[in-house]
Amino acid sequence: MSEGRTHDRDYGWVIVAVSMLALIISNGLATLGIPVFYKPIQNEFVAAGVVASNEAQTFIANGATLTFLLSGVFSMAAGWLIPRLGLKFLMIIGCLCLGTGLVIHSQATSVWMVYFSRFLMGVSLGFVGVTPNVVLVSKWFREKRGTALGIMLTGTSIGGVLIPILATPLILSYGWRPAMLLISMAVWLLLLPAIIFLVHDKPKMQQSGQLAETTGMTLQEALRTPLFWVFGLSAALVFYPIFATSQQFILYLQSPRIGMSLELASWCQSILFAVSVLGKSSVGFLSDRFTATRVMLVCAVVMFLSTFVLLALTSQNALLFLVPFGLGYGGTFVLLQRLASDYFGMREYGKILGTIVMMEIAGAWVGGKVTAYLADSAGGDYTVAFYGVVAVTAAVLLCVIVLNLINRRNEFVAG
Repeated sequence: MSEGRTHDRDYGWVIVAVSMLALIISNGLATLGIPVFYKPIQNEFVAAGVVASNEAQTFIANGATLTFLLSGVFSMAAGWLIPRLGLKFLMIIGCLCLGTGLVIHSQATSVWMVYFSRFLMGVSLGFVGVTPNVVLVSKWFREKRGTALGIMLTGTSIGGVLIPILATPLILSYGWRPAMLLISMAVWLLLLPAIIFLVHDKPKMQQSGQLAETTGMTLQEALRTPLFWVFGLSAALVFYPIFATSQQFILYLQSPRIGMSLELASWCQSILFAVSVLGKSSVGFLSDRFTATRVMLVCAVVMFLSTFVLLALTSQNALLFLVPFGLGYGGTFVLLQRLASDYFGMREYGKILGTIVMMEIAGAWVGGKVTAYLADSAGGDYTVAFYGVVAVTAAVLLCVIVLNLINRRNEFVAG
């Protein structure tokens, strides 16, 4: 191997580290870690008469779903803009949107200020979140791509672990507004400089097999295959329970029926994401050694079995749901990104992945809206709302079984 290729291979792991940092901060602050702020925000806005008490759950869900929805729209846009503007430029714009959104949110006194800040956070996720970082890392790796993506994607979960742990004592000591302003410094002081000084869009020299980036389907070709639509439906369904659990389960735990304190509920939220780190890293490694579609089937089974705990949830058995669900969802999350390149190639990977992400966001949006509506209808009780998670996770398992059958048939025809 030439000196240039060795440098590219080694620097690829620097890219993985920067991308992981980007996901820790972007996803941690905009989605997976921010639920720790929800209850204090909810209480203040209801007490001030800004939000009606019977719409408090919907207010929180609307902000979260707006961020998710916009992240999908701008992830799709990123797929088209990356070849024109470059990954590094888009990631810098994403940082500016995220930092600005957090500052505005920390000063918000109206519902519309909150929604505008969540709008900016959604834009940031499209430009410095999962899609651009998956494309970036995939450009640097062909061999060990699953391992590299698995390591990088643990950043989303690590953010979900760290932000509640860091933010909770700040909220309790100073209030949610100063706490949010303080944690926004991670964008300005850590992430933005790392992207400016360390990110390069692609290797200086072609790695072995790098020409594979020019092969594969166009987006239009992929849209004409049954595999794309089954895969897209699987992705959309997966994100219903992922969104409901990552965004609204902390409110379920603090509801009168379960009765957890903010501190304990925050730790449960952190445990969910900590376990998903193991799921993401291990499944990324396993997908380089076994058929990735079959590994995804195992993850779907684990997710589904864990949801039976939701049929009789208590504060004592919450971890019996969170631990296996975190393992299953973490692994599934990685495989959705990996399989998009395996199935359709790298020719228009950014566009295809952006389209798949938009479908994921649609599933998350439905999950958030349905869960909040059912909870508000039950006076803030999430019991029936989370029965929906059980049903949709069963549908995920069915879709992944079909995906395995289609993939097996394609392998047979190709063989």
